[in-house]
Amino acid sequence: MSGFSVFPLTGIPELREGDDLAAIIVERVELEDADVVVVVQKAISKIEGRVVRLDDVEPSPRAIEIAGDEGDPRRVEWILREAKRVVRVRPPLVICETQHGFICASAGVDQSNTPEEGTLVLLPVDPDGSAVKLRDDLGERTGRDVGVIVTDTFGRPWRQGTTDVAIGAAGVEVMRDLSGERDPIGYELKATFITIADEIAGAAQLASGKLDRMPVTIVRGLDVRGVGKATDIPVPPELDLFR
Repeated sequence: MSGFSVFPLTGIPELREGDDLAAIIVERVELEDADVVVVVQKAISKIEGRVVRLDDVEPSPRAIEIAGDEGDPRRVEWILREAKRVVRVRPPLVICETQHGFICASAGVDQSNTPEEGTLVLLPVDPDGSAVKLRDDLGERTGRDVGVIVTDTFGRPWRQGTTDVAIGAAGVEVMRDLSGERDPIGYELKATFITIADEIAGAAQLASGKLDRMPVTIVRGLDVRGVGKATDIPVPPELDLFR
């Protein structure tokens, strides 16, 4: 079985609204067909202007209540505004369903690695669409058939710690359905899905690091070209045993 390589792009400056990420990438790497370009969500959000100021919101009574003595009610208010549904609250922690259908802490609203003090970074409005745009831009500049995955860091039920997962994808096989396949002893798999996009996201995070400000990683030698959206990954409500 052949292996694959994962390497971050170095020297990418602090990104701002309107920056041409495709141009920044092709200046630093010669892409090959079937490469997967993995981009952290904050890079996309900054380029798309999804940065807000804490002082630009008036906390609601609910935000003040949730924040309690430990949290910032302004941050909680932004979380509530971004959330489609509040799943669980343990002040000041808020678990939400985002507008995209992801279940995560703080509706993806992040206060780390922001452009400046007093700001928050929100999730992209349409992370799958963001991935499509970047893929198209890279294809136009290079002529290469690459995939793009947009990632964010999520916690996981019943397991400590966090890992990067896919919240946007284009040109990659997001999930692989092994239902109907047989294992080496002949057992037929009934409902086995491999979320390839999440596995790639986790591998990219290992290479790029969490605090090293390297927002773009290239995965090479792993041909997973295909179709699918990262917003298809969350369990549908009718199948969610814990809803």
